[in-house]
Amino acid sequence: MSERAEDMCDWPSHGGRPEQVLHRFGLTAGSEVLDFSANLNPLGPPPWLAERLMACLSELSVYPDPDYTAAREAIARTEGLAPGQIRLTNGGAEAIFLAAALLAKRGACRAVVVQPTFCEYERACRHYGIAVQHLGLEGESFELDGSRALDAMREADAVFLCRPNNPTGTLIAFDLIERMLAVGQRHGTTLVVDEAFIDFVTPDERLTPLLARYANLLLLRSMTKLYAIPGLRLGYVMGDGSAVEQIARLQLPWSVNSVAAGLVEPLLEDQGYLQRAQSWLDGERPWLQGELETLGLRVVPSRTNFLLLQDDGARPMSALLEHLARCGVLARHTYNFTGLEGAWLRVAVRTRQENTQLLEAITHWRTS
Repeated sequence: MSERAEDMCDWPSHGGRPEQVLHRFGLTAGSEVLDFSANLNPLGPPPWLAERLMACLSELSVYPDPDYTAAREAIARTEGLAPGQIRLTNGGAEAIFLAAALLAKRGACRAVVVQPTFCEYERACRHYGIAVQHLGLEGESFELDGSRALDAMREADAVFLCRPNNPTGTLIAFDLIERMLAVGQRHGTTLVVDEAFIDFVTPDERLTPLLARYANLLLLRSMTKLYAIPGLRLGYVMGDGSAVEQIARLQLPWSVNSVAAGLVEPLLEDQGYLQRAQSWLDGERPWLQGELETLGLRVVPSRTNFLLLQDDGARPMSALLEHLARCGVLARHTYNFTGLEGAWLRVAVRTRQENTQLLEAITHWRTS
């Protein structure tokens, strides 16, 4: 096994695992760190959530509604869809695997995954026997070449992409998405778009309106990121009614627990929380990007709550990753992002105080 392959195997495949990264550097697993490796809203869950969870304890003795009717109706009202176009899932990960399961059920043999991106799209496809090819984002701004994207929609059974993309934070243009769907409609190709971070984007860029015109579009959502509730595992799939009906038959019974399902409606109704989160990010992200660039780092312009960065000097980013860890700041490595291979770091946008600590640690590294 090559050194690069060993690196990819040894590093955690997701953010939010400080104990695994600290162990690599000989640091105590229980060391206190600021975790910039997980892209969660630093404002934390809505303040009413803890009390609501306590009130939900009585529901633990009752089986969930297997169709999650109330949750689906709440999402339908928010998105302007019919409840039959929505399936509740155990986080965004189950949504990804159910999309791949549907494709396999329909006979898909080959999928294209737009890279660098979240590793679970490829993993899900391979799990269901679907061969995977990569389509790389290009240039310093990690843009998707339109002609190559349209070619992929002509030649593959499905195309997976993340919008806004993880880890680049970039957003593929709405009009290119629509052109891809139109080509895919003629060639029987499904476009699967993960919108896990779309709630952070202002002005609104969600693709939900396209579902009325394109039956070959599947949208995946996660409620984990915005509401900072990764332990509750909430997500959903949106698509054409017949596709969602097939997904429902492929889904394991009761994959979402009753407590999590019962939170969907009040979370979506708390529009004030959403607006506060968006307003905070619209102020903090450009400030942090500007400060990082002042320190001599190259930062990819992001539309969401994380930044991809690279040093313009001679030292590798692995050295900065270790330095930050020793300063009590955990960044996200990029060893398992195809096309990045550790040459970049991803950092979440956190509170001003925490972001200042990140900047101080990088300043120390640049001057040492």
